[in-house]
Amino acid sequence: MNQKEYPPEVQSFLEHLRAMERSESTIEKYRRDIQLFYQHLPQGGQITREATAAFKSALCAHRAAATVNSMLVALNGYLTYIGRPDCRVKLLRRQRRLFREQSRELTRGEYERLLAAAAHAGRERLGLLLQAICATGVRVGEVKYLTVEAARAGKAEIALKGKVRTILLPGKLSRKLLRYAAGQKIASGEIFLTRGGRSLSRKLIWAEMKRLCSRAGVEPSKVFPHNLRHLFARCFYQSCRDIVRLADVLGHSSVETTRIYLVSTGAEHERTLDRLRLIS
Repeated sequence: MNQKEYPPEVQSFLEHLRAMERSESTIEKYRRDIQLFYQHLPQGGQITREATAAFKSALCAHRAAATVNSMLVALNGYLTYIGRPDCRVKLLRRQRRLFREQSRELTRGEYERLLAAAAHAGRERLGLLLQAICATGVRVGEVKYLTVEAARAGKAEIALKGKVRTILLPGKLSRKLLRYAAGQKIASGEIFLTRGGRSLSRKLIWAEMKRLCSRAGVEPSKVFPHNLRHLFARCFYQSCRDIVRLADVLGHSSVETTRIYLVSTGAEHERTLDRLRLIS
């Protein structure tokens, strides 16, 4: 089945997600996952419980459990939408991770090296963007809410996924944002714009961050916008030790999601085990 043959229900479902105010990146991911499912359907394209179970098995053979579950969530949502909840499949049961890979954790020192590299390269916008994300914990898709008006008020109202939350901007960050906006002759609205006056895309932000890696001496695997959000979460929690408050700041509906941000590294876990002093 080629792309032109996908049933109209797929596009209808994507429009439904858009109406539910899902982000464009989420909608695109759901599109890819659902189209992959249709590619796995046997000749004739009939959706059956056997077909969805076979798709799950195929995913399990080649992908990590977390990836499989994220794809099954997309599929199950689509099956419910088209009136086939009987074909939904169960997610894989996973033990909660005790620690995360050291190779993926961005440390405060590495973050500071990225800022220094941006300053040395004359990348004022990028350096300020890194600080804005890391000092507030906003998602990369929420950068557009960091406006001149928000900087003046010291807070940003973020409306996504049918929810509105208020993000407080540190005074020092607000002053930096206003100075930058004045220098760019931005009197109102979004502060982080391209030279053509458009919002910065995820792809552009990602690419600009990656280009800093070699200059900063930081592994590229650690440098992406969401890792700045993770660094913010760890620093915030270390300061207040209030996971419920942190969940509110991050915009999480469940504290369980927030816990993922606070998983320690393997090295930290190993130090905890050593402190038990159970080996003679």
